[in-house]
Amino acid sequence: MAIQTREALFSALFPNEPAFRWRQVEEALFLPNANSWKDATSLPKAIREKLIQDMPWMTCKAERLYTSKRGDTVKAALAAADGKLFESVLMANMRDQWTVCVSSQIGCGMGCTFCATGAMGFKRSLTADEIMDQYRFWKQYLREKPELPQRISNVVFMGMGEPLTNYQNVKKAIHAWLKYTDIGPTRITVSTVGVLMQMETLLKDDDWPPVRIAVSLHSANQKRREEIVPTTTPDFLKKLTDWSHRYARIKGNNRHHITYEYTLITGVNDTPELAHELGTYIKGTSASLINLIPYNPVVGKSFTRTSKPRIAEFKKILETYGLNVTQRKTMGDDIAAACGQLVTQTEATKPDASHSRIALDVS
Repeated sequence: MAIQTREALFSALFPNEPAFRWRQVEEALFLPNANSWKDATSLPKAIREKLIQDMPWMTCKAERLYTSKRGDTVKAALAAADGKLFESVLMANMRDQWTVCVSSQIGCGMGCTFCATGAMGFKRSLTADEIMDQYRFWKQYLREKPELPQRISNVVFMGMGEPLTNYQNVKKAIHAWLKYTDIGPTRITVSTVGVLMQMETLLKDDDWPPVRIAVSLHSANQKRREEIVPTTTPDFLKKLTDWSHRYARIKGNNRHHITYEYTLITGVNDTPELAHELGTYIKGTSASLINLIPYNPVVGKSFTRTSKPRIAEFKKILETYGLNVTQRKTMGDDIAAACGQLVTQTEATKPDASHSRIALDVS
């Protein structure tokens, strides 16, 4: 089933309307208190009535919602128009606001050995509408829960899929958020496993939004990285170093540095020797920020999370290289909403039924 974009559908429904009408439609999608086309009062009544009949207000609806025991994370399994499911996550952040972890694809073709999404394989890319509507979905969710903080302050492309292999749709969705919401570009992070061809495109693209970039590194040893990320290209680390310096020169500044993400897995990439290798490697790039991510268990995989003392030792070694090292707080792992856990393929991978399951109709 081909997924028609909202803009194409609007053009088909209203072929003779002036261009500003579509801009009004886009603006209406992000009105603070709008819940349907009925609330798009800048549009003529006749257009609103036809939109109500022929164009869904949302491109996806929740099949299931899961709430973590701490209440700081909610995961939605969203159904697209073709019936395929993808996941999106709402997480509390340190500012008493919310971060949305969005998906860019259904499944993923990168095949990272520790990742549940990678085990799904690639199903399809999400449209720009489906990406931007994840933000809109969570805004509506929060409006229906006035007891919760209401502001979404951050968006991270760390859900299902590889964002840079869905480059144009990701870019279009980001531009919509920057235009119609109060989220600034440095509050949006695009995380990539390192698709060099698209990273080169980004450097030459004057229309690429000034958002932050994170590279999922997982090892500074070429052979070890190829084992963890099978789609790694030959000489990836050497090429990434060169790319990082050109990125810093063309796109970077103090607020647009590269973050290197590193998932720590027991016996795979968490040894002191590999910490020293990572420290040496990062010192040779343009960036100095490393985000350590404790591995999150995935059904059917034998990997285990590195112990807290070993994480502390790994971090201490990196700091001896003068690097800025952070550690990601694990959130939502009890509902399979943490990094590397998103999957919609089988019942066996779904969270335990004891967690909250609430159907939310946002059509």
